[in-house]
Amino acid sequence: MKRIVPTLILAILWLAPARPASAQQKPDVKFIADTLVVEADGSCETDPDLATLTFNISAQDKELKKAYESATQSVQRIVAVAEKGGLKREDIYTGALTLTPSYDKDRNKKPKNYFVQGEITLKVRDFSQIGPVLDGAVQDGIVDFRSLTYSLQDEEHAKENAAANAMKNAVGRATSALAQNNQKVGAIRYASLDVRQLVGVAQYYGNQVASLTESVMVSAEPANGNRAAAPAPPPPPPVRPQKITVSATVQAAFQIQ
Repeated sequence: MKRIVPTLILAILWLAPARPASAQQKPDVKFIADTLVVEADGSCETDPDLATLTFNISAQDKELKKAYESATQSVQRIVAVAEKGGLKREDIYTGALTLTPSYDKDRNKKPKNYFVQGEITLKVRDFSQIGPVLDGAVQDGIVDFRSLTYSLQDEEHAKENAAANAMKNAVGRATSALAQNNQKVGAIRYASLDVRQLVGVAQYYGNQVASLTESVMVSAEPANGNRAAAPAPPPPPPVRPQKITVSATVQAAFQIQ
């Protein structure tokens, strides 16, 4: 055994020689014995087909029952607006309402106020429904719109296309490199795939429509003393979704023929 150990150490050192720092930065193409290792990128660009609308529900009152009823009514109004806009019931997600009491300095006394909060999420597959739903929510006094996000219903399909494109580019790069020496690409011996995050997922936050969600009760008082209600706020501006890109990187080792 004492004779074998030095031999193994020398063999390992021969197989893994020290490389300069510049060579350790993952070159696109490198040769190892009769194997060619290639790294290539690929991507898939597609239009989003799913929009997610999120609303925050909140209510406050000195009486617990009134606070809870007010929050419940807000949820019901959002659901009614969504169904009127053409959304299916399974695309409307209502979370649980949470209750938080507010006390004065003495927590042993009755709470000063009760806060009830919740969240509702709408999945919109027909983008023409977004405007009417947002408009209806604003007109009905639901002023806590939080965000609008565009995404993909089937992200996995886009990732598969990006990975296939990356592998196609890797094969093409390997074929081009070996053609210089009249060699061909053989069977693949190893492959490593890295799919990056989605790029281009558009988000539209509630603070971007703050000017559109002001209370319609704001009014001006004319000289005769009669209050005139301000006009209802206009609907939120349309948001044009940009394309979504999924990128992938593959590192593959091919046999050299």
